[in-house]
Amino acid sequence: MSVNLRDAQKRGGPMEAEWRGKWALVTGASAGIGKALAEELAANGAHLLLTARRKERLEELAQRLSEKHKIKTEVFVADLAEPSAPEKIFAFSKVKGIEVELLINNAGFGVYGNFSGAETHRLLEMVQVNCSAVLHLTRLYLPEMMARQRGGVLILSSTAAFQSVPYISTYAATKAFDLLFAEGLAEEMKPHGIRVCALCPGSTESEFHEVAGQTHLASAARSKETAEKVARVGLRALAAGKSYVISGAGNYWGAQLQRLVPRRFVTRTVARMFRPKTQR
Repeated sequence: MSVNLRDAQKRGGPMEAEWRGKWALVTGASAGIGKALAEELAANGAHLLLTARRKERLEELAQRLSEKHKIKTEVFVADLAEPSAPEKIFAFSKVKGIEVELLINNAGFGVYGNFSGAETHRLLEMVQVNCSAVLHLTRLYLPEMMARQRGGVLILSSTAAFQSVPYISTYAATKAFDLLFAEGLAEEMKPHGIRVCALCPGSTESEFHEVAGQTHLASAARSKETAEKVARVGLRALAAGKSYVISGAGNYWGAQLQRLVPRRFVTRTVARMFRPKTQR
């Protein structure tokens, strides 16, 4: 089940008190959508366990949100490219006595360019962060949510999940995994009172394009959304029980309309848009 941006905004009511006084774990919380999600949750009274690679950014964010909104915060520095990171995060939450009611699998990155020219270890790290860590963290925290008969899982996917995207082929494939994983899990978890939702943003104001090496595409994007807007859409859709949400009306219709044309045509069209300048 999907909801577009306008629908999500209209259904904003359930989100305001949904996680007040409860703990939320946000991965990739030091920048972009992850930071915006943390800020939105803090503004609505949720306690935060924040994790990312950059310690100084995390600590500054945690302190600022704690002082501003009078919430509890904890910080755990971790690199989800390391297979052992999810277990370490889970162990930290156990030591701190934190019951995670909301798991936000936000951390992720992309690599732009020809697949044959990409560094193998970087591609494998992308699969680890975007897929394996998402699965691992969800598997660790879900049994406790099931025992409590309540909880929520928000997984950051992308509009890239709805079609193949040449020159970011691996990234698009990882986000397709995230989308399908979230949709299937959402149905499984309904009897247990747990909601699962995939948030699918399009071009967003963040550091993503710089990390992926797509700065020329970032500057060419016509309708980038703010990270704050995307965060609100995702949280409201999760609170409303949606299994996925596409942020932005233009992104929503773009994903839906492409189903009416042959997949090969869509792939060729996207390839012309993403082809590196040196090959044009």
